[in-house]
Amino acid sequence: MRRAGLGEGGSGNYVASGYSVYEEENDHLQEGLRAKVSALKSLTIDIGTEVKYQNKMLEDMDSDFDSTGGLLGATIGRVKQLSRGSQTKLLCYMLLFCLFVFFVLYWFIKLR
Repeated sequence: MRRAGLGEGGSGNYVASGYSVYEEENDHLQEGLRAKVSALKSLTIDIGTEVKYQNKMLEDMDSDFDSTGGLLGATIGRVKQLSRGSQTKLLCYMLLFCLFVFFVLYWFIKLR
């Protein structure tokens, strides 16, 4: 099967060389596109790795906050028990201790 312009003759060689120029240009563009695709692929992989790392950090922070919330809840429950009970002596000691710490910190800051 013969294509138009690709027969045996002078004009066929001119057209064939034109096609080879286009083929070389396509190969060059294909290599450029391949390089860009590989760069995008590596960037996407890096983004996925970073997202996994950030999600792990967020999960760790969530568990830390949950444990801290539980600790604070238990502490507040104990303080409520102290305030409801008739343990005024213990409450007085706790108040005096807080005042002592406050004055020590105040004195320490004043000396600086």
